[in-house]
Amino acid sequence: MGFLTLLEVAAMPMLQVLLISTLGAFMATKYLNLLNPDSRRYLNKLVFDVFGPSLMFASLVKTVDLQDIFTWWFMPINVGLIFFIGGLLGWIVVKILKPEPYLEGLIIATCSAGNIGNLILVVVPAICNEEGSPFRDRNSCNAVALSYASFSMAIGGFYIWTYTYHLVRSSAIRYKAIQDAEEALKKPNKDLDANSESHLLNVDYEDEAKPIDEVSSGKAGDERSSSWGKVTGILYQIEEELMAPPTIAALVGFIFGCVPWLKNLLVGKTAPLRLIQDSIKLLGEGAIPCSTLIVGANLIQGLRSAKLRPLLIVGVIVVRYMILPVIGMGVVKVAGDLGFLSPDPLYRYVLMLQFTLPPAMSVGTMTQLFDVGKEECSVLYIWTYLVAAFSLTMWSTVFMWVLS
Repeated sequence: MGFLTLLEVAAMPMLQVLLISTLGAFMATKYLNLLNPDSRRYLNKLVFDVFGPSLMFASLVKTVDLQDIFTWWFMPINVGLIFFIGGLLGWIVVKILKPEPYLEGLIIATCSAGNIGNLILVVVPAICNEEGSPFRDRNSCNAVALSYASFSMAIGGFYIWTYTYHLVRSSAIRYKAIQDAEEALKKPNKDLDANSESHLLNVDYEDEAKPIDEVSSGKAGDERSSSWGKVTGILYQIEEELMAPPTIAALVGFIFGCVPWLKNLLVGKTAPLRLIQDSIKLLGEGAIPCSTLIVGANLIQGLRSAKLRPLLIVGVIVVRYMILPVIGMGVVKVAGDLGFLSPDPLYRYVLMLQFTLPPAMSVGTMTQLFDVGKEECSVLYIWTYLVAAFSLTMWSTVFMWVLS
């Protein structure tokens, strides 16, 4: 397969994202005013509550199989390594470049969460269909590639709506707590008989008037209650995140996919409830274009008000397109040498390609949902997807050369 052909295959999904983003940006202008802030918020809520969960459920029910899980058991580990290593590298970028506090979660999320599945679903079968493909014959390659890509999308979505969702949500909560504290400090003292030190002096005098044992026991009780409050707060936060619609859809879809008689109710030409599966799949197909439109609409405001330094964009690009692919080749090579992988070169190619993809579009949905960093997210996506066409081409060529 020639370089120009490979460039065309890799560039097509990126150009689709850029075209739909451009359409979203135009729809947000004053000429059409179809995606104003309120419209984007409502559309994003639909993606989060309806379209995204439908995509997760339909993908998992169709692709998850116990036999495949035993055969492809390394793929969930591979994707987990991408999120872990990418998150660690993103944290290093944050510590070195020190962005605004509300951007920390966004930078780490875009470094760790790749567009796993959606782009593989386009790129890998397209490579299989090209003349001169190094992977099997065209028909068998295309069928297996679709299975690998669908399973990748299901696993990637599960990590995104658990790990990445927790990351973006926690970052938004911390930032809003800092904002609230700063606003509270700015409020003037309304007590006419008190100055700025009166409250502190009263607290000190009250503590001095108490017996030492009473003060120490009170502090110990406060520490215990504070520790228990932190534990219950963490447990409540975990419970709330597990009850998010995409997470519930992922868990239910995984159960339906793994239990044969449940799967047979929904999947297959003779399935009695296949109409339900087809309807859910149809709803899920709206998740990606709607998310892309929202990213493009946010770009209009982001170009005016985004506080995203060029070095932060460069940092994310370096992590996603230079460091992670090299690590991916090493991980797959070591796992293959240890006998953890099947000898199928297409399977190993998919594992390597998962380390090379641009940020997941779902991160944009999360920033819109929590109203933190959505403009910066749009600007970051435009640049990363522009670079991705050339990066995917280069690394795909390298991967196929290594595996041939």
